[in-house]
Amino acid sequence: MNKLSILAAAALAAMLGSAPAGAQTVLTASSWVPPNHPLTANGLVAWTREVEQATQGRVKFNVLPKAPVAPPQTFDAVKDGVVDVSFTVHGYTPGRFVLTKMTEFGFLGDSAEAISVAYQRMHDRHLAKVGEHKGVKVIGVFSHGPGQIYTVKTPVTTVADLQNMKVRVGGGIVNDYTRALGGSPLLKPSSESFQMLQSGVADGIFFPNESITGFKLTSLIRHGTLVPGGLYNTSFVMMMNEAKYNALPKADRDAIDKVSGEHFARLAGRMWDAADAAGLKEIKAAGIDVRTASPAFVAEAKAKVDPIEQAWYNEVKAKGLDGAALMREFRAEIAKVAAGR
Repeated sequence: MNKLSILAAAALAAMLGSAPAGAQTVLTASSWVPPNHPLTANGLVAWTREVEQATQGRVKFNVLPKAPVAPPQTFDAVKDGVVDVSFTVHGYTPGRFVLTKMTEFGFLGDSAEAISVAYQRMHDRHLAKVGEHKGVKVIGVFSHGPGQIYTVKTPVTTVADLQNMKVRVGGGIVNDYTRALGGSPLLKPSSESFQMLQSGVADGIFFPNESITGFKLTSLIRHGTLVPGGLYNTSFVMMMNEAKYNALPKADRDAIDKVSGEHFARLAGRMWDAADAAGLKEIKAAGIDVRTASPAFVAEAKAKVDPIEQAWYNEVKAKGLDGAALMREFRAEIAKVAAGR
């Protein structure tokens, strides 16, 4: 080998030695709520940072400034590779997801963390094998905080107060609940809430405490009724394009898995609980009349919505699952998580 060849070989070796251990992958992430909303800042973005750290910078994310599709199209946008990572509400696409309704039923508990972690455990044990999320890599399933009742003009102290009230809802079980309680559900994404209430199209909204402040509704809302255990819940999924996930090196897939599943469900649940506590504080500071639903209200509401859960048992039976047993196990799991197990 001549001197020139030796120098070239040495230069090449130096270049290889200084190169990163693995190629960097940049994935696109998208959120359909504002950048400062907890779902974006403390959910999606917080998780992308965990992935970047877990992969030692080999996987990075470009968080888009604006969602390229409307909220109801998000699942297909991730599945088809329009974006690589995002989240959606299962109820935004009626009829598509059946098993995920299990976390939408009311009176499950007062902690989004307990419900979300229990939900993830149930998903891993029973729901994943049915394949309702076929085409995407599930990062985690979770619920927002307990859904409450907020109205513009009329306070809700009895179930009768909901009669003929036009209520903005996010879809899924809460749609059926609203009808059962005598109201008229208006299924629209949360991003349209302000306009619906301001224009008078909706008389009220079923929302967790955080979302009243998160979507800047305090100037419109006058009354709130907090339902112990939550009137309803909303099922979410954080997901990743399956092909992009499968194309990653095993070390990076393993790193992503470590910050997914129950880890992510707990992150999301804690995010909602903290945001709900801060939201309720702001709601009260804004002078909104807030009351706690009476035991009589809760008993009557439960009696009216219970047949909806019973009907769901038949839906999941067609998928080979025992709905009643699933809900017993789910409620027991929520209690277990709430107790610190």
